[in-house]
Amino acid sequence: MAKKKFKELKPQRRLKKKEIMQRVVNIFNTYPKELMNYKQVSAEIGVTTQVGKLLVVEILDTLFMEGFLVEIETGKYRLNGLGSTAEGRFERRSNGKNSFISDDGGSPVFVAERNSMHAMNGDRVRVQVLAKRKGREPEAVVIEVLQRAQNTFIGVLEINRTYAYLIVDSKILANDIFIPRDKLKNGQSGQKAVVRIMEWPERAKNPIGEVIDILGNAGNNDTEMHAILADFGLPYKYPETIEKLAKRISAEITQKEIATREDFRETLTFTIDPKDAKDFDDALSIKQTGNGLWEVGVHIADVTHYVKPDTLIDREAEQRATSIYLVDRTIPMLPERLSNELCSLRPHEDKLCFSVIFEIDNAAEVKNYRIKRTIINSNHRFSYEEAQAVIENRESPVPAELKSSILILDKLAKQLRKKRFTGGAIKFERAEVKFDIAPNGKPLRVFFKEAEDSNQLIEEFMLLANKTVAETIGKVPKGSKAKTFVYRVHDLPNPEKMETFVEFIRRFGYKLKDKGLDSDRSKSINSLLDQVQGKKEQNLIETVAIRTMAKAVYTTANIGHYGLAFKYYTHFTSPIRRYPDMMVHRLLERYLNGGRSVPEAKTEDICKRCSDMEQLAASAERASIKYKQVEFMSDKIGMIFDGVISGVTEWGLYIELNENLCEGMVPMRELRDDFYEYDEKTYSLIGKRNRQQYRLGDPVKIKVTRTNLERKQLDFTLIE
Repeated sequence: MAKKKFKELKPQRRLKKKEIMQRVVNIFNTYPKELMNYKQVSAEIGVTTQVGKLLVVEILDTLFMEGFLVEIETGKYRLNGLGSTAEGRFERRSNGKNSFISDDGGSPVFVAERNSMHAMNGDRVRVQVLAKRKGREPEAVVIEVLQRAQNTFIGVLEINRTYAYLIVDSKILANDIFIPRDKLKNGQSGQKAVVRIMEWPERAKNPIGEVIDILGNAGNNDTEMHAILADFGLPYKYPETIEKLAKRISAEITQKEIATREDFRETLTFTIDPKDAKDFDDALSIKQTGNGLWEVGVHIADVTHYVKPDTLIDREAEQRATSIYLVDRTIPMLPERLSNELCSLRPHEDKLCFSVIFEIDNAAEVKNYRIKRTIINSNHRFSYEEAQAVIENRESPVPAELKSSILILDKLAKQLRKKRFTGGAIKFERAEVKFDIAPNGKPLRVFFKEAEDSNQLIEEFMLLANKTVAETIGKVPKGSKAKTFVYRVHDLPNPEKMETFVEFIRRFGYKLKDKGLDSDRSKSINSLLDQVQGKKEQNLIETVAIRTMAKAVYTTANIGHYGLAFKYYTHFTSPIRRYPDMMVHRLLERYLNGGRSVPEAKTEDICKRCSDMEQLAASAERASIKYKQVEFMSDKIGMIFDGVISGVTEWGLYIELNENLCEGMVPMRELRDDFYEYDEKTYSLIGKRNRQQYRLGDPVKIKVTRTNLERKQLDFTLIE
């Protein structure tokens, strides 16, 4: 045992009993296996007076009676609890309040920094649960790190003549990483780098690492975007070997291949996408049939024609699972040769597709459908804005035949949409935060993009195709078992979250039906979302409503999609940017050709990975938005804005600005007029003396006081 650990705490004044008690507890927690008498304990904690030592004797006896200590020999004590161990996840907090979450569930258990054994956030650990003191929360000591959640970290290099460190965010790692000078990979002070921890000696304060990549100078736009991706363990560049392999794939479409496909090259076909898109996954075709119906083709890029299972390109796509969309760039799932060239449904080029072709009447009732491999040649590439101009009958250079087709499809889409909501689908349609960005990456303007008719036109036909494909495989005769398939499912809301949400909106004067049939509850939610349109609390209530819902995931176990009110649903329509869609294409082809069911366990494992990667990609996207919002506000220090309280915590208030939806924080230390306590039930801070309340949804006026790009943090103060 290290001796005289607390000598630096030797008192210059007489310690109170409570202080001595805390030091005694700390020393036994720090050395849980040591046997100590009152003299050793007194020496360790810096107690030298006879009065202090008598207090130590009394405290040891009290802790023994409480069961915190065991008396092994007369007058010699050891921590009680050596046999109680558990495994689970370690969660690190920047304020030192680390915790252990057991695999068996239960409440988090506090782990002091001195007892963390260098565990990092998310690590799987084995802990020794210490004896619980009377009236105190339980504590645990990490005794083994079973599995590191991550061993690479992002930070800023600080290099001196004799040493180098990577300075990291304390929320992630409590200590900076020491880097030997021969492991710097030519990195310079002030540069952001990716560093891998090589070792962390037991008695060393800092882990030892090596630079594996230099991202660039801190503050540079590309550097910061790459750092966001690396922070989430996401790829920020494409392997050259995979790019080279993709370039070797032939663009030739042979006559033999065309002969196996239904030919749509003479049918009017077009794409509608964002104006800056390069990867066109989907196209629509339309023509009138002889029996008065509309034949509408939903044509999806035939990615799996080019990407074969278990090839290097396929493995890379499976590993990535999704394309990632940051504010100023796309990190594609597939190499550009495939995503932007071979598979992209560019106009006036023959392209291979996997298509769902519907026969639909004027009331948008599907009378028949077929699923085919096809070849198309798109007549036109619309941006959403151009298609919207046609729908609104504004001046447009688009040929009459194309205008007519857009208007017919828009009419059918609106009817499909109406039926979907009548059937219980929920209207979650939040405005997207968008930026006008200068060539150097600086945000010039923040604005909101709402879905218009042209967006909804595409959405409805994609939903219809996805639902139809899922039904084709999932719907089987009673008594038969469906073959293993990839479904996109959305579970019912958690009842407790729903109850909390109902209580929350009641404060704004709204009601919600949270019991009864699923469709009744959905209609009640839609009614609420309609009622809040244009109100100051609209964004807040929509945000909390979305948080109340379960997350949609990929799985082989079909439970339906609550939000869309579909019993069968999958993702088929975006194989360029989502790996589950590629899986669906392969399974669909196999089963349509009479193939046997694939193993469920392996498919489920890939589904879970795709769901996890989707969440990581969404988190990275949100982080990039937050970074650009903070950057946008960095020249607005001292300016005053109207906002709404969007979050209430024990450490302060989160405020969302009405003008640009940028969110910042009023730290608790800035609320100087009173001592405020957090009331979890009412989502509010309440002043102890004056009873002033700050509640979720309250309108406020703030001044911008600080911006921290490194932490993506905005600090505000309230203007009374």
